[in-house]
Amino acid sequence: MRLRVFISLAIGLATGLCCWSFLRHFQLRAGDFNWAVWAAQDLLAHRNPYDRVMQMYPLPAAFYGLPFVRLPLEVAAGVFYGLSSALMAFGLSRQGYHRLLVFLAYPYWAGLMAAQWSPIIFASAFFPFLLPVTLAKPQLGLPVALTNPTKRGFIACFVVLALSFLLLPRWPWLWLAKLHDYVHFFPLLILPGPLLALALLRYRERDALLLFLMALMPQRWFYDPLILWLIPKTRREILGTVAASWAIGVWRFHHYPQGHVQAGRWMVVFFYLPMLAVVLARPRVAEPCADPTRAATSD
Repeated sequence: MRLRVFISLAIGLATGLCCWSFLRHFQLRAGDFNWAVWAAQDLLAHRNPYDRVMQMYPLPAAFYGLPFVRLPLEVAAGVFYGLSSALMAFGLSRQGYHRLLVFLAYPYWAGLMAAQWSPIIFASAFFPFLLPVTLAKPQLGLPVALTNPTKRGFIACFVVLALSFLLLPRWPWLWLAKLHDYVHFFPLLILPGPLLALALLRYRERDALLLFLMALMPQRWFYDPLILWLIPKTRREILGTVAASWAIGVWRFHHYPQGHVQAGRWMVVFFYLPMLAVVLARPRVAEPCADPTRAATSD
């Protein structure tokens, strides 16, 4: 346990510093985490967060910005991403240190450059007390919540939602009205995305269901599919999918995608289809929503 804690804290510290340094160097303030901090500041000042142009996050996201409102934005983002990464590492290492290889996946580093929510939502799959974080970015959080349901987690989600309605009863309508500006794609609908429906051949398995639900969700950029790395469990599965992910990591620096549709097609080919291969290559299991490799070795 001590070693797990030490490794997790070391990963959190290193990645938090990297995130802070990158955002500071390129003057990006808190990256995507800006919106949570700004929404928290608006609530504290008794302002409507949705009066801010381009505020497209659900109100619960503001709650997670509250601890950071006094910090410089770059520092807030670094602390947030570092904590998220430490929790992600602690959850992953529960099933073997080889699973920390997930941190090599390109979507994780794409998220670091924007202080994204995907690592903390990833971590919520391991810790029920984190499940309310899925409310901050439901297009990523919903697949995680539905495939990792716990009574305590859902109670915590209900409490957070109830508090958000007490503060601003109309927020869902205000939020939905902002979503017409959200540029996105659906992995299932971008060729060769329809192939992802083959995951339903293993609908009894948690990982297959997670893959299919993620394919249904609107997504925007290369950091969103980090959640897919909940699927590979063995060293071979992780390294294979990580290697495929870096085809995009290398390619995008030479040929920037022409819009979100092209980016989405790259993600389907190099993120989603390798995960489909992982799911279909495993032996079948009979238990509904089972995790067929929970007891797998690191081979």
